[in-house]
Amino acid sequence: MTALPGRRTSVESSAGVPAGLPVPGRFAHLHPDDGACLMETAGLLATGRLTDSPAGTHPALAALARVVNDSVGDDARHALWPLAADLADARPAGRDYPPLLIGTVVDAARRVRPASRRLARCGRACRWRAERLADAPPGGPAVRIADLLWWRGPGRRRLERALRVLCAAPEADRLLSLLLRQAVAQAREHAGGPAPGREVHCNR
Repeated sequence: MTALPGRRTSVESSAGVPAGLPVPGRFAHLHPDDGACLMETAGLLATGRLTDSPAGTHPALAALARVVNDSVGDDARHALWPLAADLADARPAGRDYPPLLIGTVVDAARRVRPASRRLARCGRACRWRAERLADAPPGGPAVRIADLLWWRGPGRRRLERALRVLCAAPEADRLLSLLLRQAVAQAREHAGGPAPGREVHCNR
């Protein structure tokens, strides 16, 4: 996913970062000594490698986390850092999870821009797909390819459209931070795990 522009220049600080984790930063990094984005930190926790697409994080959730990390200010980014441990192991298997997640993001954008007919259509499409796939079996390779094509096509476009609205909102830091926390909790609930709260997956 193409990163959306951040809201302000980042001046990194190690204050408030859990011991042993890289300093929070925006965008991609070559080495942990240079800092790490939220998903790179999740990748380090999950695999020991500096990757922003660890296999344990659902692609749609990782895409959301990358945009939130790169778009909020330093204080909000530091406050989100404990979520890295939960993001490292957040890949619900249900086929309805991606449209549910994207529908949650679209709903948040509609609260910012309630008159948008395009967002309303996106929300309806996500709800329809989630309802249709709620009890669907995992399926074979053809089903997995179809789901992947949906994510890389209309799913991703709807997510990006909604995030552009949220990133431009006056209270973007608060809205994006709340949205990511809700998304992580939703992923844990969907996977049947405990709610997030530990101190301290996702192919694009």
